[in-house]
Formats: sequence, structure tokens, C-alpha cells
Amino acid sequence: MTHVPEQRRRGKARALLPLLAALVYGLGLPAMAQTTAPAAGDLSQGAVEAPVTPGAARDSGAPAAPITPEGDRFTDRILAVVGDDVITQRELVERMNLIAQQMVERGTRPPDQDTLARQVMERLIVERVQLQEAERVGINIDEMTLNRAMENIARENRMTLPQLRQALMQDGVDFNAFREQIRHELTVNQLQRRQVDQRIRVSDPEIADLIASESGAIDRGVRYRIAQIMVPLPQGADASQIAEAREKAEALRQRVREGEDFATVAISESQGPQALEGGDLGWRSAGEIPGMFAREAVLMRTGEISEVLRSPGGFHIMKLLDREGGDQTRVQQTRVRHILISPDQVRSDEDARRQAQSLYNRIREGASFEDLARANSDDPGSAAQGGALGWVSPGELVPGFEEAMDALEPGVASEPVESQFGWHIIEVLERREVDTSREQIRARAREILQNRKREEELELWLRRLRDEAYVEYRVDGFGS
Repeated sequence: MTHVPEQRRRGKARALLPLLAALVYGLGLPAMAQTTAPAAGDLSQGAVEAPVTPGAARDSGAPAAPITPEGDRFTDRILAVVGDDVITQRELVERMNLIAQQMVERGTRPPDQDTLARQVMERLIVERVQLQEAERVGINIDEMTLNRAMENIARENRMTLPQLRQALMQDGVDFNAFREQIRHELTVNQLQRRQVDQRIRVSDPEIADLIASESGAIDRGVRYRIAQIMVPLPQGADASQIAEAREKAEALRQRVREGEDFATVAISESQGPQALEGGDLGWRSAGEIPGMFAREAVLMRTGEISEVLRSPGGFHIMKLLDREGGDQTRVQQTRVRHILISPDQVRSDEDARRQAQSLYNRIREGASFEDLARANSDDPGSAAQGGALGWVSPGELVPGFEEAMDALEPGVASEPVESQFGWHIIEVLERREVDTSREQIRARAREILQNRKREEELELWLRRLRDEAYVEYRVDGFGS
């Protein structure tokens, strides 16, 4: 075994805190409030006797340095009451020191102690409010989940768990306190996913609009072979001429949908420039496709016929003859349905599990999965469809759900499976192998839109939660 020199090990320990901060941020938690640093200068590394209430600093322009209160005289002083909990001077000092150290490790000059105290106090309040909300709705991180998270943190830092403990000790961080902080972060993450992510809705038109606007970026490297049938409009066409042209286009679309050869119909009926080629526009990249076709091309499957499309020159029926390039990937898709029972302020997590188990027993005894989903599922989107989630590809569902789903044979319902949303009963209906090039582009667009909306929704939700919380400051200077 190779032994790491002590100096190197201590250097690794000093680098650990920002790495851990990055890992926690990767869980989807709110980033630390950014502050504008003063002009560059020497960073004091020595401990100073510093106040923890704004306005009391001897030099408010000096960057925050590690704070060492005099003994324990004031460390348990209550600075704020948040709901049924309190924030003490000890907590504030410890968090200020931790965040200041993380800033120094990142090469960022910490703000003065007045600013840092206000920012850290607000962060502690928002964290505390979220933890109380998580408790109210029945979210609890069990020991197994917490242990896995700790092992992941150690692995990301190329350490074992004992080595992680030693590194934290060398950095002056209590391991048990750090472990509880990770539990809090996981709790908040799960709360945000349950309360925020379920509010985010991304529609198919939004996906299509983004793909069209980002054409050539989202579907980079993809080429499309397209054919069209065109029914033109005379210049200055009146309402009756427009209606007549649309009616003809709809009739032509119906003919090719019912099985007539697209190229034959295009040759005989289309008045587009490629009519004699069967309407074939040839191979084109996304950026070369006419604008009215760009959105449809990305969304369509090979061989699919579009709806009647309108342009200034007339009406068009489009067929996607072929697609090449990009990520050509065949994956196994699963058609699945589920029943979700979520804990809430009335129903504890254990009550939710018991109710899910009861529903599972009824399914085993012959009760209709679809009927039970409609009557009991807490997922409103799928409950109305008898629990149906449709066809899903790998990575579209939360890990715990997907792992249980992948282990099921078609036609078999699972026992209750836990996720951050609650307890699920899962049934696989069938599986298929598909080319997911189109789905990958759509998934990429959906992820972009979800991330945009999530930031906005999270900010609104946190502000609302904070505004509705009871907060009483016990010292002057923190409240607005």
C-alpha cells in the first residue's frame, strides 16, 4: 500500500471542504448567497475576537477571519427564534467560520463580518424553515440513505469513510456534526424535489418551440430527409380561398395516412418545386430545413406524416423519410403504471407505507390496478389515466423507482417501493427496443426547460416559505 506523506494528507484535508460543498451543491440544493468581496488584499488567517451581531465589528471593512468567542460565555446565546426552534451564537459562529474557510479555499475574499453575519443568519433561517417543513410533511432520511451519501462523498474524494473522518478531524470539523449536516442537506433536497419539482410542467409545444429556436444546437450533427406535398395559396387570398386550400390539403393528408404512396400523391397533386421528385427535399441539416418544417422534423419519427402546416405561400404536408447522424442509440423502453401514496401533514411516512401495502395486497387478491390508481394515487397526472406513465426510457424516472421497475416481469406488481415522492406500487405492462435519437433530443430540450423553470419556481417557493415563517430576532441588527 502506498503511504501518503503527512504534508500531502493535510493539504488534501484542507481541500476537502470546498469539494464537499461542491458535492452538496450537486444534490440540487440552493447555492450559498453570493456576496461582493472587497478589493483584494491580504487575508488574515489568525483567529480574532470578533462579534457575531452586525454593527458591532471594530473594523467593518475587514474581511471575516475565524472567530473565537471568549470561552463558552456567549456561544449558546439565542440569536433568533425560528418557528419552534432557535439559532444560537455557537451555530452562527461555526457556520461563519466554515463559509469563510470555503471562500478562502476557492480564492475568494470573504466579506466583512457584518455582511457575512447577515448572510449566514439568513441562510440558517431558510435552512431551518425548510427542515421544519420537511418534518411537517413527513420526510425523514433513514440511516441507510445517509450512510450511502457519506460513502459517496468519501469515494468522490478518493477516500474510505475512516479516511474521510480523519481528514475532517484534521480540518477541525466534528464528524458527527458534519454527518448530521449531510442529513439536513438530503432532507432539504428531498423536500425541494417533492414541493418544487412536482409543480413544474413542461408542455410538448414548449419543447417543440425550444427545439425550433435552438435548431442546430440541440440536434447538432443530425441530418433529415424530408418530403412535402404543397397546396399553394394565390396572392391576397380571401377567406374562402384559404378555407378551400386547407380542405384540399386535409384531404390529401388523409389519403397518404390511409396508405397511398406519398411520392405518387406528391407527383400528381403537389405544386411545390420538388413535386416531380415525389416531394423529396433531399438530405438537410437542421439549420437547412425550412422554418415551418424544422420543429416538426425533430419531433417526428421516421415514416411519420405531419399535420397540415401553414406558410405564407400555402399549406404543406410533410413526411420524414429518414434521419441520420447524432446519437443513434437503441434502448429498452418500458410501459409502466404506478400508484403513489405520499406522506403529508396528516399521514406519516409509516402510514403511507401501510396504505400502499394494503393496496398491494388488494391487487394480489385480484382488485383492478387501474381502479385503485384512479381512487387512491397521489400522482394527479397519472391517476386520471389509471396510473399509466406511458413509455419511459432509462434515466427518465427517479433511481429507486427505476431500479424496482427494471427488476419486474411484465404483468407483475411490485411491493411498495420508496422514493422521495412517497411509496409506489409499480406494474410493468410491456417492454420494447427503440431508436431513441428523437427521444434524446426531446429529453435534452425538456431538461433545459425544467432547469430554467426549477430555478424560478424554487426561488418563489423559498420566498413564500420564508415570508410565512415565524422569525423573532433576539439581538439588534439582523432584521430588515
